[in-house]
Amino acid sequence: MSASLPSFRLTGATVLRDGALQRRSVAVAEGRITKGPLPAVDLTGYLILPGIVDLHGDAFERHLAPRPSAPFRLDIALRATDRDAAANGVTTAWLAHGWSWEGGRRGPDHAEVFLAALDAYRPQALVDLRVQLRCETHTVETADRLLAAVRRHGVDYVVFNNHLDEALIEAERSGPDFALWARQAGRSLEDHLEALKAARAQARTVPRYLCRLAEAFDTLGVSYGSHDDADGETREMFSMIGAKICEFPTRRSAAALARAVGDPVVMGAPNVMRGGSQAGNVSAADLLRKGQCDALVSDYYYPALAAAAFRLVDDGTMSLPQAWSLISARPAEILRLADRGVIDYGKRADLAVVNERTRVVEATIAGGRVGYLAGEAAHRFFAAGAPLALAAE
Repeated sequence: MSASLPSFRLTGATVLRDGALQRRSVAVAEGRITKGPLPAVDLTGYLILPGIVDLHGDAFERHLAPRPSAPFRLDIALRATDRDAAANGVTTAWLAHGWSWEGGRRGPDHAEVFLAALDAYRPQALVDLRVQLRCETHTVETADRLLAAVRRHGVDYVVFNNHLDEALIEAERSGPDFALWARQAGRSLEDHLEALKAARAQARTVPRYLCRLAEAFDTLGVSYGSHDDADGETREMFSMIGAKICEFPTRRSAAALARAVGDPVVMGAPNVMRGGSQAGNVSAADLLRKGQCDALVSDYYYPALAAAAFRLVDDGTMSLPQAWSLISARPAEILRLADRGVIDYGKRADLAVVNERTRVVEATIAGGRVGYLAGEAAHRFFAAGAPLALAAE
């Protein structure tokens, strides 16, 4: 990301600070929250909230291939993803990329190319873009390659998946879904079935593989967890090897086990907006009401993050400071990012400026740099004559 903007101060707004909504100003200098009389922008009628920290998003896949048969260049996809995130108040985003026996855009080959492309794009990024690798458990032969990629590209978050049973069911059906899956992976139906059988044959060596990765991640300081835990036993197994983050548990028993052993539970914000899971899995809103969910993520749709927070307020589930912490403070704590997630002196100047009446994000500031500016907020910034400029295209 390029250098931060000159110093400025946002006044007149309602600010989420110290866990409460307060009427006060927010000063920014050298990319950090600071103090002092600085050139002011009047944001009366706005909420100034901590920038959103999104632990898991795969909306980039839509930009990568707007149609399954029409992929675009990675640099174009990353730029579109970056702007999509910024326009929705996201200031730190993990892009969830597969590391799977499935191949195609979910395979290790594509993951390595994607990581290299992000390294090249990152200096011009509007927000802090990172990668979460979704490692399928039955990829034993890729251990050295995976760890090399983690080291080379500074990957700081990995989750374990096991979608083998789902794949076996689809293979037995021999239906159009499995055929489409094969085409998306760039394989014939026969070759995709062989890849599935090869993955299944690794079952006995998977536990040792996961333990080896866990030990290496601990040494490297990589956060790791598991995805789509189907029951308490599965979550307990992952927790015991150190994969403490419980991402998208499909049943309440998995979330309950995570809560019992102190593992954070992460659910999708679209689940809150839609009133539950399309697949009939446990509802994020239900887990939140039972105190069994710690953070919400974009999953496949960035606009759902802020919208879910306000939905929880409107439903009477929690206050705005509590709801917003699910997409800012708590995710930052889970990934051990002490410099963001809240508005406080010395922290990164990561801010989402929301119109209090419409609840629309009209400005996003990431690391003291304006990544998105629109609507009435844009008029306020320009009218103030503050030394601000839109981020370079």
